[in-house]
Amino acid sequence: MKFLLITLIAKPDPSISDHARLREVVDNAVLAEELGFDGYGVGERHERPFISSSPPVVLSHIAAKTSTIRLFTAVTTLSLLDPVRAYEDYATLDNLSDGRIELIIGKGNGAAQAKLFHVTTDDQWDRNRESYELFRRLWREPKVTWEGRFRPSLTEAETWPRPLQKPIRVWHGSATSKESVDLAAQYGDPLFSANVTNPIEPYAELIRYYRERWEHYGHDPAEALVGAGSAGFYVARTSQEAVETYRPIYDARIALFRKVGVEPVFPTLEDAIERSSILVGSPQQIIDKVLRYHAEFGHEVMHLHADGDGLTDKQHRATLELFQSEVAPALRKDIPSRPFAGSLV
Repeated sequence: MKFLLITLIAKPDPSISDHARLREVVDNAVLAEELGFDGYGVGERHERPFISSSPPVVLSHIAAKTSTIRLFTAVTTLSLLDPVRAYEDYATLDNLSDGRIELIIGKGNGAAQAKLFHVTTDDQWDRNRESYELFRRLWREPKVTWEGRFRPSLTEAETWPRPLQKPIRVWHGSATSKESVDLAAQYGDPLFSANVTNPIEPYAELIRYYRERWEHYGHDPAEALVGAGSAGFYVARTSQEAVETYRPIYDARIALFRKVGVEPVFPTLEDAIERSSILVGSPQQIIDKVLRYHAEFGHEVMHLHADGDGLTDKQHRATLELFQSEVAPALRKDIPSRPFAGSLV
C-alpha cells in the first residue's frame, strides 16, 4: 500500500495569516518526503475557509523543495476550469517536478465557487465530462481539433510545453456520484474515493460500481486501481493516549459543523472511530481498521490528513513518525501496490 498526505489548506482561524498557512503547507510536504510518504496532495477550493485556489502554484513551490515525493492534486476541479489553461499549468509543473505529478480530477463542490465560475447544478457534470475529454486529448495529441458546449472550439491547436510523462496518469475523485465513477471506468482511469463523510457502505457501493463499469467497458479487471481517503488521523502508543489527545480536536470540529448548521454524521469521537474512516488509536488498531476497509475497497493507495489540525508541531511529527515506523510497514507488507509510473526519480 502507498500513503499520501493531503491538505485542502483550510484556514478556519482568521488570526493565522495566509502567508503563514501556505508556508506551513510547504513545510509539511518537505516533512512528508523526509519521513518516507509516497505522495503529497493539495486540494482546490474557491471559498472560505480554504485558501487552496491555486494548487499548481503551491505544488510548484513544493516541487522545488522536494525531489522524490509524488505531487497530487486533490482535486483539480475541471468543471470550473478551462481545460486548455489547466493543461498548460500542469504540463509545466510536470516538467519542473521531473515527472512527479499525479492528477485527481473532479467537478468540485460548493455554492460560492459555483457562483464565481457561473457553474450550475444543472450543467456541472456535463462541464466536468466535456472538460475531461478535451483535457485528456491535450495530454496525448500534439494538435487538437475539438468543439464543445462550454469553451471556444479548437482547430489544429498546439499546447505547450509538452508533458514529461507520456501520458500522465489521471485519477477521478469520487464522493457520492456515479457520474465520476462511470467516467473513470469508461476511460480506464483509476478511482480515488473520498471516503470521508459517511460510513463505509456507500463508498464500497460506488467502488463496486466502478469495477462493474470497468468490466462493462472492456477493461481487464486486474488493472483497476483504487485509492481511498480517511476522515482524520492520530496514532499513539496506546488507544487511550490517542483518544485523549484527539478528543478536543474532534469536539472542536463537531462544534464548527453545528455552528454552520451542519449536523454531524458521527456526533462523538467514539462513534467516528467505530463507524467512520477516521484513524485514531494504537498502531495495531490502525492496521486492523485499514485492513477492514481494504477488504471492502481493494484499494492500494490511502491518504491521511497532512495538517496537524489542533496538534502541536511536536505531536504532529511524532504521530507521522509512528505511522511510518509501525503502521506503514505492516500495511505495505499485507497490501501490495503497483508502482507510480512515469517518474524520472
